[in-house]
Amino acid sequence: MEHSYTRAEAQQRLDQLQAFRAELVLLESAGVLHLAPEQQAAVQGYHRQLQQELSQRYDADVSQSGKRLTLGMQVASFLGAVALACSVFFLFYQYWGYFNTTAQVAILVAAPLLTYLATIGIRRLEQTGYFAKLMAMISFACFVLNIAMLGQIFNLSPTDNALLLWCLYAAILAYAFDIRLLLAVAIFCFYGFIAARVGAWGGMYWLSMGYRPENFMLPALLLFVIPSIFSHRPWSQFDNIYRVLASCGLLLAVLVLSHWGRASYLALDAGTVEKLYQVLGFVISAGLIAIGVKKSWAAVMNTGVVFFMLFLYTKFFDWWWQLMPKYLFFFVIGLTALLFMLIFTRLRKTLRAGV
Repeated sequence: MEHSYTRAEAQQRLDQLQAFRAELVLLESAGVLHLAPEQQAAVQGYHRQLQQELSQRYDADVSQSGKRLTLGMQVASFLGAVALACSVFFLFYQYWGYFNTTAQVAILVAAPLLTYLATIGIRRLEQTGYFAKLMAMISFACFVLNIAMLGQIFNLSPTDNALLLWCLYAAILAYAFDIRLLLAVAIFCFYGFIAARVGAWGGMYWLSMGYRPENFMLPALLLFVIPSIFSHRPWSQFDNIYRVLASCGLLLAVLVLSHWGRASYLALDAGTVEKLYQVLGFVISAGLIAIGVKKSWAAVMNTGVVFFMLFLYTKFFDWWWQLMPKYLFFFVIGLTALLFMLIFTRLRKTLRAGV
């Protein structure tokens, strides 16, 4: 097959094929369309060949039961990776005292390297990639142990540089083996490193990064524009992960500052800062909704909707919880939910029109 697909695109192509078959049956039963026998044979032969090639080459599922099994494999792979990573962690600590320093360093250096090579070998042997992803998670756990325990062996002070190293290795594994979970881990480590480093430049201890939520805003903005700069077509859903986690990082920082103005760098009183960030929260979340509708980014739109409602309900609580009877307060909340349902209906129609 000359056309090159990603796994997600191959699955979408198979879903289109099945939808076409179902629609063709309905058209024929309604007397709208009748294909000649030779046309039916040509279409069925093409579909059969396409289905076989997509399922074999890209491991796409040809039925709903296959999709359910794939979801089960994903869940099992995740749970297995977490369990084996924990097993490696406790295995190290169980027998660590029996090795001398040279052996300890050799084990720590060899563990992530050997597991990475094992991941490459497994990926070449099996088509689905689930076992390779599981081994990649173990490799990342070994790398985290490597950095943490080497610091203990040589009595090094903990620094934010460890977050940068974990971010880079998680990103390498994520892009090498198409692992969305490790991409999310890399993004969280990136958040932590930038916030800690900026805080350290300001004279703050790096583990106190959470006391300055504004330090998370710059990395969030950088992450949001990455999919627009670099194409992630070969990797499934990486664009959505970047945009959603960037949006969440930015809006969570704004949400915290809208109730904790003393944590801001702005030379204003806390009340003014909180009001400023409350308005900014509504503006940013509404902007994400607009961008999501315009670009047909459903995940971004949903993120904006969730945070817009969160900002709105927190304001309702500030304004009316003490003033209104509780039944009236929740009645207003219910009416607001109905209003949002009407808005969502319009947004869905807009998205469908765009698609």
